[in-house]
Amino acid sequence: MRSKRADLKSLYIEPDTSTLPSDPAEFVFLARMSVGPPDGADGETFDIPSAPLSGSRNNPADGGVYLPRHHLVVTMEMFDKKTLLAWLEARVREVEASTWREIGERLGRIAHWEFEDYTP
Repeated sequence: MRSKRADLKSLYIEPDTSTLPSDPAEFVFLARMSVGPPDGADGETFDIPSAPLSGSRNNPADGGVYLPRHHLVVTMEMFDKKTLLAWLEARVREVEASTWREIGERLGRIAHWEFEDYTP
């Protein structure tokens, strides 16, 4: 069976990070990805809530972003939406599987998939 891949179709951030309080401890948002087949127009939803990075001992080297399961941990000072988009696109492009369900399950390791617990 031929391997399948996915593309990040869109990224929506709520609320707009420019409207967040200036307190780094309150720099919290939801990143919602739409991910689907490269030849398709639509995608399925994968949500990743952010969590503020606290403590100066933590300094993520990957553009101010690192990923514990189902959360983005970000620094307000280093946050850049374009960097986040590129980082998420790279994570999505890394996934390859024989079925769309397997792709969803693998992406579900980093983000909550809308069909994560679905049973037909």
